Amino acid sequence: MTPSYDIISDTSNVPVAVAVSGGRDSLLALVLAQRHYASVIAVHAFFQPPNASLRQTADALSLQCAQRGIPFHAVDLSREFERNVVQPFTTSYAAGQTPNPCALCNRTMKFGLLMDVAASLGAERLVTGHYARLALHTQWGTVLQRGDDEKKEQSYFLTLVPPERLARAVFPLADWHKVNVGPELDTMGLVPPVAAESREICFVPGDDYRAFLTKRKVRLSGPGDIVLSDGTILGKHQGLWRHTIGQRKGLGVAYSEPLYVLGKDIARNRLVVGIKSQLQATTCHAVDVNLLVDPAHWPQRVAAQTCYRQKPRPASVVWADGRLSLTFEEPVTRPTPGQIAAVYTLEGTALAGGRVVEWQVEPTEARLIG
Repeated sequence: MTPSYDIISDTSNVPVAVAVSGGRDSLLALVLAQRHYASVIAVHAFFQPPNASLRQTADALSLQCAQRGIPFHAVDLSREFERNVVQPFTTSYAAGQTPNPCALCNRTMKFGLLMDVAASLGAERLVTGHYARLALHTQWGTVLQRGDDEKKEQSYFLTLVPPERLARAVFPLADWHKVNVGPELDTMGLVPPVAAESREICFVPGDDYRAFLTKRKVRLSGPGDIVLSDGTILGKHQGLWRHTIGQRKGLGVAYSEPLYVLGKDIARNRLVVGIKSQLQATTCHAVDVNLLVDPAHWPQRVAAQTCYRQKPRPASVVWADGRLSLTFEEPVTRPTPGQIAAVYTLEGTALAGGRVVEWQVEPTEARLIG
């Protein structure tokens, strides 16, 4: 018999903390939490050293909470954020990878240190504005599932959070669609202190990671050859860290067909490029795996996702020696080392998440990119 799922419904007397950032999603999560729970506090984290602008946001949040009778607490976690998120981000780029800092932030900061702060204030659960769902599985316990809004769905970024931490989370926006959040707040006369939507990488101004890394004087790779998969040299790149898998624009070389970045030969400082058909892969491997469900219970056919804007694709998975090996039923755009490989059931329950380290390539190319 297929195990059943139930939506988690906490008793109203569970004390909770709501993580408020100043944006629309967390503000609505705060309102929804207050409707359901008798004991609610708000927690706000400074992930950057608090300046006048950030303090102004915190003051506005404090006022909104006071108007609703909700205790407000702000905590400076900027040093911890630098150590746990920013420094690994720069180290990963220096190693030729393309990291996913949002997933790391969820694991170490929001559902790590901030959840600990909430617990120290008496909260048993942490409420956030993530578009994801938690449910109860009759055999597996609390499980992470995809939210209803396919365009905004964020379970992918949560697959590195340990299951015991997810069991203490609440996601009231699981059934919501992003387009409805603003109008709902308008009907209540609530204006978020931060009007603009959060950037893809919150600590990188203008989402310009190249300028960010240069300004921080990170030790990065210099110029090297741009080569085809057969070793033909086409030109020069100005640093492997400036490029990512699948990139088409900005290569600065001419060819009979459009070229895409296929891989990086770190040892020889070579950027490997090729035509679009060469960009496809069927197998990739991931490490630093966070198991959300015991692999003994995984189905033979799963769905896997290796970047945020990719829909989960049918695949088979092998878990052995701390390593995930994913084989897609149909070729996909090559996974980018440093990104997250998330594994789901075909119905959308998250099974595991890990860091992509490599993909399987043709023998000729393997000799070039190691």
